[in-house]
Amino acid sequence: MTTTDHRQELAEFLRGRREATRPDQVGLPAGRGRRTPGLRREEVAMLAGVSLTWYTWLEQGRRINASRDVLVAIGRALRLDDAGLEHLLSLAEPGTAGVVDVPATPPAALELLLEALMPSPAYVLGPRWEFFAWNNAQERLYPRLPSLQPPRRNLLWVLFADPFTRELIVDWDIHARQALAEFRSATTAVRHDPAMIELVEMLRQESEDFDRWWPEHDVSGFETRLRRFNHPTAGVLTFQYQQLTPAEWPSLRVVAQLSVPGDDSAERLAVRHYLV
Repeated sequence: MTTTDHRQELAEFLRGRREATRPDQVGLPAGRGRRTPGLRREEVAMLAGVSLTWYTWLEQGRRINASRDVLVAIGRALRLDDAGLEHLLSLAEPGTAGVVDVPATPPAALELLLEALMPSPAYVLGPRWEFFAWNNAQERLYPRLPSLQPPRRNLLWVLFADPFTRELIVDWDIHARQALAEFRSATTAVRHDPAMIELVEMLRQESEDFDRWWPEHDVSGFETRLRRFNHPTAGVLTFQYQQLTPAEWPSLRVVAQLSVPGDDSAERLAVRHYLV
C-alpha cells in the first residue's frame, strides 16, 4: 500500500462524512442553493479553524501532512464520535497489509464459552468478521452456516448477500447499516489485507445495498441492542445483541445473542427449529 493510497482513503472518508453532515447538525442555517444537503468545504474549514485551501488539498488527497490536533479538529467539525475519530486518525497513517495474530483453530476455552451460553445463540468472529466457531443455538437460528465456505462464511456476506437473512432479521436495513458501520470501524487495521480486499470486492459485486452504502464511509463503535428474528418455525424471536473481546485472543470477538428477561425466545428456538 503506497502513501498515495492512504491519502486517497483519508480524502474519500472526509468527503463522505462532509456530504453526510447536515448544516443544522453543526449550528449552521440550511440556506438556499445548496447542491447537496451536506456541508460545503469552506464550512468545514471554518469550523475546524483551518484554511479552505489546506482543507481542500487534504480532501483531494494532496501530499500534505496533518497533525493529530488538526485532524481531531476536523473530526469534531464533522461531528465524528470516538469511533469515527479513531478511524480518521488511522487513515492518516500509511497502511500496511495488517498482520494479526489469529489462532489456527478455535481455542478450546472459547468453544467452552459458546457451549456455556446455550441456549442463547453465540459465535466467534475473526478479524475480518469470518465465522470462527459457533454453538448449536446459532446453527438453529441460521441453519445455512455450516454449509458456507470461505470467503462466504462471513457475517457481512450472510447479512448482505444471503436472501434468507433479509427475511430472517426484522428491520433488516436498520441492522445491516449499523453492522456495516461497525465492520468498517472494527476492521481498519486489516483494511489492506488481501483477504479483506477480496471480501469487499465480492460483496460489492453480490449485494447492491452493500455497493451503495460502502462508499458512504459510515463508522460506528459497537452498540448493545435488541435484535428480532422471523424464524420459520420458532416464530418471532428477540435477543439482546452483545459482543465481547477475549483478553487472550484480542483479534477475535465473541458475539452473544442473550435472552431478554421474561422472554422465551431461546427456549422456543431450542425445541422448534429446522435444518436445511
